[in-house]
Amino acid sequence: MPAVTPDLSNTPDANTPDAGTPVPRRSSWAEAAAAADQASPATSAPITSVPAPTRRPARPPVTAQPQAGQPAAPDSGTPALAYDGDEAAPPSSYIPDEAPAFRRIRPTAADVIADSPMPDFISSPGLFVREQKPRPVGGVRGALYSLTGGAWNLGPGAKQREEDELARRISRQLQGSYNTAVLSLKGGIGKTSTTVGVGLTLAEFRGDPPCAIDANPDSGDLVERALGEGIYQQASPRTITDLLKNIDGVDSLTALARYMHHAGRLHLIAGEQDPEVSDSLTAAEYLRIRKLISNYYSVALTDCGTGVTHNAMSGILQSADNLIIAAGYAVSGAKRARSTLHWLAGHGYEDLARNAVVVITDKDEVSSRVDKDAIEEHLAGICRQLIAVPHDRGVADGDLVTLDVLKPETRRAYKEIAASIVDGYR
Repeated sequence: MPAVTPDLSNTPDANTPDAGTPVPRRSSWAEAAAAADQASPATSAPITSVPAPTRRPARPPVTAQPQAGQPAAPDSGTPALAYDGDEAAPPSSYIPDEAPAFRRIRPTAADVIADSPMPDFISSPGLFVREQKPRPVGGVRGALYSLTGGAWNLGPGAKQREEDELARRISRQLQGSYNTAVLSLKGGIGKTSTTVGVGLTLAEFRGDPPCAIDANPDSGDLVERALGEGIYQQASPRTITDLLKNIDGVDSLTALARYMHHAGRLHLIAGEQDPEVSDSLTAAEYLRIRKLISNYYSVALTDCGTGVTHNAMSGILQSADNLIIAAGYAVSGAKRARSTLHWLAGHGYEDLARNAVVVITDKDEVSSRVDKDAIEEHLAGICRQLIAVPHDRGVADGDLVTLDVLKPETRRAYKEIAASIVDGYR
């Protein structure tokens, strides 16, 4: 019997639409998506959320079964993870509450840096370099240093350490401008030479140059003592009177330098030499000079006239930050210094008197006949410090004062005076 092949073309198919049902035309993605939604079963629930992927837990450790004759391992208190055949295995999303004991959480590099203490070389960069001893100068220590080429450095001795400390005090950085007035009740006892010596010392150790003002109404010779008589006569004879006449036009340090003289790094304003006008400097005029100087100099010295009652003295004391009281190296000089301090305290300048530095200069070489302890006892408690300047031909001659020709003891005294007045600048 021949095989009969059934004709399936007329047999209805579940996936083939009826002849009466129009076949949708899939001309776009939107139409195709709408047709797919109609063809899907109505019972299928829409997907509202997609579960987050979970990490498969680590396989629990396999506990070895004890063999016959061997004791069982002690119970560690942790329940064994075992599943019976009747129990369902944990789902793949199961995550144990605690991480396995054999897995450690390694700290990051940031945690290690944050927990470790900061090394000293970061908080103190100076520890990178080994601190070296200062080089000794002079004496046995200096000679040993030079002979060994620096291999043996014993450091500075006690005397050099004192000198270095004085230099540190003198060179202290200042905030603002300060003025020290140098005065006395008697002439010829070292007032101007002290002003020049201290001014040159300040210029040697300070980074900024100091300024010295000659406010002596009696034809002061401050510039002559700093430059020498011959050099001053050859220089332009500009004085404090010339500066006052043109002070409104001075608006820079360059303009001010036209009225100044220079002894190295010490800048000076000469006093008036004409007797007819030398005593005409008033307190208001001095204050104008002082205000101008304060714009360009951090330290100023004012060489006052003899006594404390001349015209400019009230302006000088009003603008002074501390005082140097010059006195002779004699009992009479100490009495005059004490009288000056008492006058200041009785006229409203008690702070200046209390912080004053009394300088006794031995101009006539009488120090061997004077009891210094008696003078110090006479001035004790009424001034801040008493400093003695020994006899020195470079000071007593009344001519040019230069540090190079002075005795070491004289230079040391000027350093102590300079350090003392800078200490008083507060």
